[in-house]
Amino acid sequence: MKIPVIAGVILASFSQLFSAFSQAGINLENTRVVLAAPSKEASLVIKNSAAEDLMFQAWVEAADKSEDVPFAITPVLKRLSGEQQQVLRILYSGKGLPTDKESVFWLNVREVPQKSREENTLQIAVQQRLKLFYRPAGLPGTIAEAPQQLKWRLLAKDGKTYLEVSNPSAFHQSFAAITLRMGSQSFNAPIDMVAPTATARVEIPELPSGVQASDLKVEFEVIGDYGGILKYDGATSG
Repeated sequence: MKIPVIAGVILASFSQLFSAFSQAGINLENTRVVLAAPSKEASLVIKNSAAEDLMFQAWVEAADKSEDVPFAITPVLKRLSGEQQQVLRILYSGKGLPTDKESVFWLNVREVPQKSREENTLQIAVQQRLKLFYRPAGLPGTIAEAPQQLKWRLLAKDGKTYLEVSNPSAFHQSFAAITLRMGSQSFNAPIDMVAPTATARVEIPELPSGVQASDLKVEFEVIGDYGGILKYDGATSG
């Protein structure tokens, strides 16, 4: 008796799911894209590591859903031969974004599942999402200087303890990790990113009550333009 496709999906084991993901053919050359003015174009190499042909779809969406997207992508939909690659071009319309600080968007690349040759096969649409930064020309300072300009503050409010980070620079700061050190103890601060001239805050419930800012040291890792991890130390104020 044949098992219906729906039942096959429900009964799929974790090992089958892992196998389905591991067979995905799409690989992206970078983990982020920076479109730096005066250029109005950036690119991303998409590779098909599988032996079979596949289709991919690409689009840009705003981090803030109410914001317009002043970018065009080519190609939007493309069949890619096995073990071949395609350059994805991201084009900026040239207007609509701030000129005094970076803007951030999401670039999405989805592998479109092909029709399976076998019945009752679990197919998964694998989608990869990475940050797309638009960097205007003539910004004050440099991206290399920005991490050391971050200001760290320990804040107590309503019986809770928070770590606050302020970014006075014109550049986004993306974090791979933020750790508070107090002697031999360490506490994780899960902040993903802080925007230019903005402040991000996260509660640190594990911190002992009454802890002072002077007792703590901040160790943080910033993700660079090419995906590399840069490590820094900082101090907290109260």
